[in-house]
Amino acid sequence: MLSFPAAIEVYLCTVPCDMRRSFDGLSMMAEHLIQCHPFSGHLLVFCNRRSDRVKILYWDRDGWAIWYKRLEAGTFEFPFAETGRKEIAAWELGVLLEGIDLSKGRRRGRERSAKRPSGWENGSERNLFGSADHFLLTNTDSPNRLSV
Repeated sequence: MLSFPAAIEVYLCTVPCDMRRSFDGLSMMAEHLIQCHPFSGHLLVFCNRRSDRVKILYWDRDGWAIWYKRLEAGTFEFPFAETGRKEIAAWELGVLLEGIDLSKGRRRGRERSAKRPSGWENGSERNLFGSADHFLLTNTDSPNRLSV
């Protein structure tokens, strides 16, 4: 999960945008649709119509930077509207990128295409010894000797 400073301002472009746009096209959208000065250092968030791709544009001291995320399954809960802009808190952006629906307070369903590593059968956590049991170290006959 990405972490952002609490003082950073985050602006969502609430109009679906073409993800083929890059630095110049997105900065132009920031100026005209979001009505935010693109060189301010704020995070400018754009999403496509299918809500499966997000780009975050920001000015980083000496040049533009873009962070891009494409979901293999599922969608983002992106608040599309005709207004063009919505300001959210930094923690809300982190939650949005994790796929949590803030209006319902639950995680949106996403299928996992990647296989889990061995030892993760049935969703249970396994320890280094291959068992789901937790071991308790107890003192036996000697204060310097511990047994499992």
